[in-house]
Amino acid sequence: MMAANNDTTVVDFILQGFSENPKLQGFFIALFLFLYLSALTGNSLILMAICLNPTLQTPMYFFLTNLAILDIACTSTVLPKLLENLLVKGSTISYKGCLTQLFFITWVLGAELLLLAVMSYDRYVAICQPLHYHTLMSRPHCALLAGSVWMVCGVNSSIHTGLMAQLTFCGPNEIHHFLCEVPTLLLLACGPTDLNNVMILIADAYFGVINFLLTMLSYTFIIASILRIRSAEGKRRAFSTCSSHLLVVCVFYSTIIYTYILPGSGSSMENGKVVAVMYTAVSPTLNPLIYTLRNKDVKVALRRVFPTFCK
Repeated sequence: MMAANNDTTVVDFILQGFSENPKLQGFFIALFLFLYLSALTGNSLILMAICLNPTLQTPMYFFLTNLAILDIACTSTVLPKLLENLLVKGSTISYKGCLTQLFFITWVLGAELLLLAVMSYDRYVAICQPLHYHTLMSRPHCALLAGSVWMVCGVNSSIHTGLMAQLTFCGPNEIHHFLCEVPTLLLLACGPTDLNNVMILIADAYFGVINFLLTMLSYTFIIASILRIRSAEGKRRAFSTCSSHLLVVCVFYSTIIYTYILPGSGSSMENGKVVAVMYTAVSPTLNPLIYTLRNKDVKVALRRVFPTFCK
């Protein structure tokens, strides 16, 4: 749709949706509703278990609460609109609504990348510098790290959204995706996007490459330290404290790299949608399961919060 007073300005966008096959609509509605409810339930249970159990008031679980909040925000930003798109053929999103979704999804995804790096640093200090752990990961330091993650990513998201708002959208208004993201919206812009592309490269270098390298560096030291432990039981315990986080890192980074550092186009659009579902729906749903199934402390905490249910 175009503005009445200016027929060259787009005032809303048409979201292409996840699938054009009407026979699969019912299946996808059930699937995404299940993923959304599972993500909300799982991450909410993690939050309750950690907040209501004094034994889990440690840096590792403090960062895990931040991850759970990010996962809830991520699914709530994307999946309700996707479900609406599946239910209503030719679903649209307003220009302001699209920029709002872009702002929050950029903020959340960037924050998750930074938070995973911070969590890997926490595991590095716990395993490689155990005598200095309480000093390096004190409550003020943890609050500063978490606050920095939210603030830096909020500023980054504001910059990308502000630059996007300066662009003119005067041509096709159909987004070949089920959500508003920076790469998909830039394809519809009429004016020059040089500054946007430069900021994307800078953000990719910092959030994607640098944080990934820092995370891998932490795990290099962690694995080297674990290998120096003589007893098999000691190695198992040390590895169990970081295996869940390492699995989450691998799943999340693989999808983000595909979308933002190696953006798909043309024939790979459908693959891009599947990958987007992985980091906006599947990953937030799996994270609570990964941390719960592989963590005895969280299991015990959940039993204390829901004794009847667990029985």
